[in-house]
Amino acid sequence: MVDVSAIRQRFSAVAPFLNERGRRVVAAAEASAAGYGGIAAVSAATGLAASTIGRGLRELSAPEELGRIRRPGGGRKTAVAQDATLLSDLGALVEPTSRGDPQSPLRWTCKSVRRLAEELQAQGHRVGRTLVSTLLDNMGYSLQGNRKTREGDSHPDRMRSSNTSMARWARRWPRVSR
Repeated sequence: MVDVSAIRQRFSAVAPFLNERGRRVVAAAEASAAGYGGIAAVSAATGLAASTIGRGLRELSAPEELGRIRRPGGGRKTAVAQDATLLSDLGALVEPTSRGDPQSPLRWTCKSVRRLAEELQAQGHRVGRTLVSTLLDNMGYSLQGNRKTREGDSHPDRMRSSNTSMARWARRWPRVSR
């Protein structure tokens, strides 16, 4: 009979220091040391799938180079690879409201990333604000536009209203001489 608690104790002691391949190999070493029924016992003790432990046993029997942890091609495909019209639709949404010289490297848009994401979702794309932000960055757009979009000075009545309110304040709070 294989002692599952001892395997669990040994594995939990070294697991924080291991990557994916290390966990597979340590679990496989425990399974091969346990003998018959070792894969099931190690799977119960560690929570790893039996197929993962089997893959670790294959790695132990035929060691490969240690370049990659996972096989190439793994992981989720990019949103642009899954949705061919995403970039063109985003460009069509951004282009009418974009600012800056098209020849210069600094361009920005007046629409917020959240609003662009909502408009793309209304067109049927599965995007969020972070993906839209990344795509805009890849397209060469700055995510922060200039603070002032119009040329010229501020409105002439601005200082008049501020001076009027200051005069009211001064009348309300007269100066006290010392």
